[in-house]
Amino acid sequence: MSKRLRDNISSGYVEAANRLNSRKSRRRIVAYVESYDDVFFWRTVLANYENDSRYFEVMLPSRKKLERGKKSVLMNLLSEKAGNDMICCVDADYDYLIKGATETSLRMMQSPFVFHTYAYSIENLQCYAPSLHNVCVAATLNDKRIFDFEEFFSQYSESIFHLFVWSIWHYRRPIYGNFTITEFNKVIEIGKFSLNNPMQCIQNVRRKAYNKVGWLQKKYPDAKESYLALKKELMEEMGVTPATTYLYIQGHHLFDKVAVPVLDKVCSQLIQEREKEIRCQSVHSTQLRNELASYNHSLQDIPQMLKKNAGYFMSEPFKWIQEDIKTYLDGQQSQTLQK
Repeated sequence: MSKRLRDNISSGYVEAANRLNSRKSRRRIVAYVESYDDVFFWRTVLANYENDSRYFEVMLPSRKKLERGKKSVLMNLLSEKAGNDMICCVDADYDYLIKGATETSLRMMQSPFVFHTYAYSIENLQCYAPSLHNVCVAATLNDKRIFDFEEFFSQYSESIFHLFVWSIWHYRRPIYGNFTITEFNKVIEIGKFSLNNPMQCIQNVRRKAYNKVGWLQKKYPDAKESYLALKKELMEEMGVTPATTYLYIQGHHLFDKVAVPVLDKVCSQLIQEREKEIRCQSVHSTQLRNELASYNHSLQDIPQMLKKNAGYFMSEPFKWIQEDIKTYLDGQQSQTLQK
């Protein structure tokens, strides 16, 4: 082996070793999250802010105990490391919209080291309507547009908006037990979804919500002024609009009871159409069997594709998350320069 070749190999080895060890020289910022599902979401968010001087490690609140949930994450704010080498990343839930009405909400809203989803949870962002066609493509490998997700979720949101304001109205007061999220979710269930008549379930939800709003208006006859003030605040200051209410309802309900049932129907139709194409284009039975087998082996699980959906990058809540992280990092950099 020539000396030049040996030198090149040695140089390449050192460079590779330096690249492997460079992580140790960077500042490590721990990002505590609520659950296993949150790890991938916040890793996707924070990866955009890693550079030669810092990196993030996303983890659950404790490596010693199987602690999970927002309360466990926020308890780390009591640590002296909060803000220097540690941040907390949580679902907003209702805590963002009730603006400090509870201790958890107050802690989440006031700390510059807590980052939240603005939307109720990561599930809401995964169900961001403009991205759902891509979820169908990922699951079925069929790019034909047969359903308008944006229009459906806009109509759904408008049908529940006024009742949603009543839900927040209750949770900003110590009377949330009079109209719980569970009760709200029962009213806004879409029921059986039909791809042939999607507006039927919207009309059903609109009817139920309208009746419940009428009942609440009678129960709280003096609440009109405070209700209208809250409605204006939610729309003008907090980003909730009649067309985007679905982003702020309980995430698991949206994911399991609305998005997945709709996606199931749409994807089933797309799969049937693709299989029909294969049957029409196959020239003999062997080719038909092979093509159908190949296609079916390529199909993906819809909930899993939805959990991996990152099409929320263009949503307003995601942009607000990015702004918060940038503000935090700019502040940290400024403090470092001052030292």
